[in-house]
Amino acid sequence: MSEPYLSAVLEEAERVAEQHDQIARSTDHPAHEYLRYAVLRLLEGEADEISTDVPEIGGVTVGYGEDEAMFDSWGDDVEWWDIVPPREECTRFRIFYPDEYEIVPRVIVDVMAALGAWRVWAGNAAACGSYDYRERREVHYLWPEGHPVEELLQDWLQGPAAAVAPDGGRTGDVRDRMVVTKHSNQRADLEPRTRRAVDEAMAVSLLEKGGRYEVQSASGSWYEVDVISVSCTCPDWQQRAPEGGCKHIRRVDHEIKQGRVPRPDGRLPTGSNQR
Repeated sequence: MSEPYLSAVLEEAERVAEQHDQIARSTDHPAHEYLRYAVLRLLEGEADEISTDVPEIGGVTVGYGEDEAMFDSWGDDVEWWDIVPPREECTRFRIFYPDEYEIVPRVIVDVMAALGAWRVWAGNAAACGSYDYRERREVHYLWPEGHPVEELLQDWLQGPAAAVAPDGGRTGDVRDRMVVTKHSNQRADLEPRTRRAVDEAMAVSLLEKGGRYEVQSASGSWYEVDVISVSCTCPDWQQRAPEGGCKHIRRVDHEIKQGRVPRPDGRLPTGSNQR
């Protein structure tokens, strides 16, 4: 359920960039600031007119800051820093919620997963030195600067909003990058690169979470495809950058939608999508 929340985060971040641009004036990573402020507004129920229904949890509070700065402020007072050392160029989200919840509320998990953050600690707020929140619980997530979601936001800000696909990437031309099967009546009408992407023997595997895949072509050559930034290391993309992507970009897109390879966030396809 994390995918629908990516659109909500991007929508709110776009609104933040338009109405609260001052939060990013002193940073080299404005998209990062807009996104993390959007998460704050989303989880605290302050987001405006988002298309996705985000469940509200009473008593949620979100704090964030540079991970190293938080470490410097706490010092040796927090024992578990030895287990989870500070990370450079990372934001640490501290999300407080009522202690009536035995586990971290699902909406928090889904929103942070959509952002591409990972959990590093959860427990009683008092155990983390949060005296003002001693009757609440908190969970910590780390999120790096330069995450692919920032590039998605840049695209939203620079032009018409790109549609966010259910697989966590972006949809391309509906006709050129459509999901097709061997028995599709529209197969003969496909754009040549899409037809080659579907017909040729290629091996696709997830190279790294965040949307990077490795493709072995029919000729035996290996190429790296990034479905989030939409790029490929093959000569066709490097020299021509065809609209809709080279055949390798289209093949990866096809494999993801067919449920044959992990999604960009690293999760395995659901049972209903496997073939």
